[in-house]
Amino acid sequence: MAYKSLNSITRSDIEALGISGDVSEKLLKDLDEIIHGSSMPPDTWIQISRRILHPNLPFSFHQMMYYGCYKDFGPDPPAWLPDPKVASLTNVGKLLERRGKEFLGENYKNPISSFSSFQEFSVSNPEVYWKTVLDELNIVFSVPPKCILEKDTSGDNPGGNWLPGAYLNPARNCLTNGFKRRLDDIVIRWRDEGSDDLPVNTMTLLELRSQVWLAAHALSALDLEEESAIAVDMPMNVESVIIYLAIVLAGHVVVSIADSFSPREISTRLKISKAKAIFTQDVIIRGDKSIPLYRRVIDAEAPLAIVVPARGSSCRMKLREKDLSWNNFLGKARNLRGVEYVAVEKPAGAYTNILFSSGTTGEPKAIPWTNISPLKSAADAWCHLDVHRGDVVAWPTNLGWMMGPWLVYASLINGACMALYNGSPLGPTFAKFVQDAEVTVLGVIPSIVRTWQNSNSTSGYDWSRIRCFGSTGEASNIDEYLWLMGRAHYKPVIEYCGGTEIGGSFISGSLLQPQSLAAFSTAVMGCKLFILGEDGNPIPPYAAGVGELALCPHMFGASSTLLNGNHFKVYFQGMPTFQGQILRRHGDLFERTSKGYYRAHGRADDTMNLGGIKVGSIEIERVCNSVDDSVLETAAIGVPPPSGGPEQLVIAVVFKSPEISKHDLNVLKKSFNSEIQKKLNPLFKVSSVVTLPSLPRTATNKVMRRVLRQQLTQTSLNSKL
Repeated sequence: MAYKSLNSITRSDIEALGISGDVSEKLLKDLDEIIHGSSMPPDTWIQISRRILHPNLPFSFHQMMYYGCYKDFGPDPPAWLPDPKVASLTNVGKLLERRGKEFLGENYKNPISSFSSFQEFSVSNPEVYWKTVLDELNIVFSVPPKCILEKDTSGDNPGGNWLPGAYLNPARNCLTNGFKRRLDDIVIRWRDEGSDDLPVNTMTLLELRSQVWLAAHALSALDLEEESAIAVDMPMNVESVIIYLAIVLAGHVVVSIADSFSPREISTRLKISKAKAIFTQDVIIRGDKSIPLYRRVIDAEAPLAIVVPARGSSCRMKLREKDLSWNNFLGKARNLRGVEYVAVEKPAGAYTNILFSSGTTGEPKAIPWTNISPLKSAADAWCHLDVHRGDVVAWPTNLGWMMGPWLVYASLINGACMALYNGSPLGPTFAKFVQDAEVTVLGVIPSIVRTWQNSNSTSGYDWSRIRCFGSTGEASNIDEYLWLMGRAHYKPVIEYCGGTEIGGSFISGSLLQPQSLAAFSTAVMGCKLFILGEDGNPIPPYAAGVGELALCPHMFGASSTLLNGNHFKVYFQGMPTFQGQILRRHGDLFERTSKGYYRAHGRADDTMNLGGIKVGSIEIERVCNSVDDSVLETAAIGVPPPSGGPEQLVIAVVFKSPEISKHDLNVLKKSFNSEIQKKLNPLFKVSSVVTLPSLPRTATNKVMRRVLRQQLTQTSLNSKL
């Protein structure tokens, strides 16, 4: 849609959007005052977003204002600008006000203009930067590190050895009171779906600590070996957080399993991790549906299971003879209720959590988090999302994915409160929970935002307490995120992209920088990014271009091992060097724009990102090839929509006989969806099916999916024009 410049907008234009005459006249008058009082489009937009726009106005009017303001501005218009007074009160702003000249010398000006220099300082001076941040986070070591980074000279571990000699326990750091919080601070707010008209439940630090201690004592009563792997396959609720922290506090290793997985997927992860026990729930309640979870665990032939009831105090089914109910499990430590559990301190490089890639081809990568990874999560939240005491952080996720553990550490180590909704985040009941829990930092994925917008789920709810949004999981869409910002009176969206093997993010936004929609503004603190050109080498620093992303090998909290793979081969073998250091592979295509922003362009290989879950083309094709006898072969391609946003799954089909080329593609599409959702993931959805006489192949007979992706993307763009 073509938008007029702001100077050309008339009262009739506004009324055409369904806004009454009196209101449109007032809007036009206010707009005229702003236009004549501002000199540059960003200043004009900020004034409009603060003084004129509010959630009750039609979104089409928000679009008219945004696109009209930036009509001739060019790429990457800022949707949000930092306020100098507010910026100086952020975590990083306060640090720079105190020590900016110490770090940057006379080049230091103020937190906003010097942020990029500080980011570069964090890369070139890891000893100073990470010691400072760990002090800011009030991290407690039972034995302090000898240094921050011990670089590897043999080449076996390009990432180096972080915090050598240190002993700590991340769960203990989550439960410590001190200058960041008091024992009566509320650290969890939650609500169960179906109790949406009741007050939000709360738990203080004192109460959380007592319950974690009790669960840790009960774990010790099970007489497991030291550092046993213990799985958690539950929704993200209060009990799962208590269990997670108890496992870590007791010195064991959490095995993260998503509650949506099939018995086969659960079994695979249990076997890889050699889990000795599993915590699960009897059922998952969503509305009037009761989804079996314990049954899946039984079918996965799991070891000892401790089963938490979804509602009430007793489980809904009979348990296996060796399994324990949650009450009976806690009963093993009933005499120790209220008694402190002394945290098991382990070396910084010891495992604390085994997470899994969502699987690209075949067996998922088993990625161990060490005791350093939680500190990386907390540090990212401290710097890039400005999480601190008094914040309430909500991020719909699950402990089976990295953002579940991330939420635990990002909120609790920073002295903030986490907000958990035990139900679907897609409808108005979640929007009401955000209001009632007084959420200040709300994490999203774009598909959730799209659902909210299409269903108008947030209408009537007050999100004005939100200070910022976080977004991760998949590529975002400009219009959808403009809508999202408007729900909270134009608070910024901090894009946050990383991976399980990173322990957090490598690229993000900042409250000290202008933020453009669906774009990243900076490499995260302590990280240096490289975009590889066509020759496979990094393009010049700060130059615009598109290419595969690579990372500096020295990344605090990043993985250095895989349980079921060769870490060096996966992340470093075949990568170029920069200043004598081999770069770390990530695999995403990224663009650095002419204005210094970054935009994601999906995977560089044949891995797709569907609804925030990475999946390999081959996995989908195996399912589709067996759906119909008339199908010869298929190719699964992730195609970005013309207007931006997450990849859409397109299946290219070659039929066995040319006469069947007019096969009913809608029927085939439904069959593909049914089988993919049944055998792989219920969240995957085929967007469209196209027919081809043959698939493009290399000389060695490999399908050239990248060529198909380019063709289908161009076709999609042409159909949009």
